[in-house]
Amino acid sequence: MRSIYEAELSQLGEDLATMARQVQSAIERATEALLTNNAELAQAVIADDAKLDELETRVDERCVLLIAQQQPVGLDLRTIIVSLRISAGLERMGDLSQHIAEAARRAYPESAIPTTHREIFEGMSTAAKDAAAQVITLIETRDLNVAAQIASDDDLLDNLHSEAYQRLLAKDYKGTAQETLDTALLARFFERFGDHAVGTSRRIVYLVTGDLNNSAAAI
Repeated sequence: MRSIYEAELSQLGEDLATMARQVQSAIERATEALLTNNAELAQAVIADDAKLDELETRVDERCVLLIAQQQPVGLDLRTIIVSLRISAGLERMGDLSQHIAEAARRAYPESAIPTTHREIFEGMSTAAKDAAAQVITLIETRDLNVAAQIASDDDLLDNLHSEAYQRLLAKDYKGTAQETLDTALLARFFERFGDHAVGTSRRIVYLVTGDLNNSAAAI
């Protein structure tokens, strides 16, 4: 029975890694669609979000069954609770990728971002893709150095988010009302994507150390 239980716990980690890889694919394609005005690619991201939702449901159901059937304690219980929270965060990262793709599709054949903000969104796209790749590594390795790096790198997305808003308020800004709305929303989507990556890093820190004080908001 213990071997079956351990196999179920191991499957949780594999499912989370699969979710993280799907998130990476979603943000990579969504940002490409945004920067290249590719409506077909944007639609593919939107359609594929259902797969991530299904995986989240599978993880949640597995966690509930493990708690009900095994009554886990200690590290096992932390693993299950953290898996529930990480799956929710990954699903939300997928949703944010979908929102970015929807903005690109809605603006087609024009760009959803004004030329004044293109460099900012190129930087946000790179930072978001880097965060997604780091999340995969973190889930697979539980390396606390990677967790710390995710939290540190999030400052870049926060700074770019702030810069995007500052340019909207500049006296020489001449974007349309729709461009202004899209820019504000897109900047927020990217910033929140980074926040969820940080949330995953904190939960992994809690899983490994059991220390809530060094993993604020972990659960």
